[in-house]
Amino acid sequence: MTTTKNPEIGPLLFDGPTDAPVTVLLAHGAGAPMDSPFMTEIATGIAQHDWRVVRFEFPYMHRRRITGKKGGPGHATKLVGYYQSVIDHFGDVNRLVIGGKSMGGRIASMIADQSGVAGLMCFGFPFHPRGKPDRVRTAHLSNLKTPTLIVQGTRDPLGLPEEIETYTLADTIEIVWAPDGDHSFKPRKSSGRTSHDNLTFTIQEANRFIDQLDI
Repeated sequence: MTTTKNPEIGPLLFDGPTDAPVTVLLAHGAGAPMDSPFMTEIATGIAQHDWRVVRFEFPYMHRRRITGKKGGPGHATKLVGYYQSVIDHFGDVNRLVIGGKSMGGRIASMIADQSGVAGLMCFGFPFHPRGKPDRVRTAHLSNLKTPTLIVQGTRDPLGLPEEIETYTLADTIEIVWAPDGDHSFKPRKSSGRTSHDNLTFTIQEANRFIDQLDI
C-alpha cells in the first residue's frame, strides 16, 4: 500500500499494480475512514487479483482525521460533487470501477451513470436509514444503467432480504448475500462463520464481477 497527497482531492491510498487494466475507486462509509479494517481488507484483497485499488476520504472525514473533532457527512449533493472530482482526477472512466462501503457505495451509485464508469460495487448498501424502512433510497436504482454488484449481509438492518425483494431495481443490479452478515458482514458465532469468511467471500465476488465487465 502506498499513500499520496493531492492538493485538490486530499490523500489517496493505493494498492495493486500501477499498470493494472482496471482501477477500482472506493469510498468509506459514514462513520469510519478509508483505512478502517473493513476497507483495508477489501482493498488489499481486490488488489491481490492484480487490479489497482484507490481509496479516498470525503472532506468531513479528512477534517476529522486532522482535528479529532467529529462532524457529519453533510448533504449528499456535496458528497456527490466531491466523488465526481475524484473520478475526474483519474481520467479514463472506461477502465474505472467505482463504489464503496455503505454511504460511499450509495454516493457512487448516484453518479455512476452520469460519469460513464465501467462498473459499480456497493458493500452493504444503505437502502434505508436504520430503523426507518419506510424511507427507502431506491428511486435512482430503478433505472440504473451501469453494471452493478451489491454485496449485502442477510441480517443487514439497512436492507433485509425480505425488504429488498419488494423494491423495483434495474436489471443491471446483481445482489449477492454475505451469509448471516450484518451491515459490516459480521456473522453471529452460531452461524459457524467469521467476519474474515464473509470478507473473503466479498472479495471473491468483487473480483468475479470485475472479470466479467467488458473492459
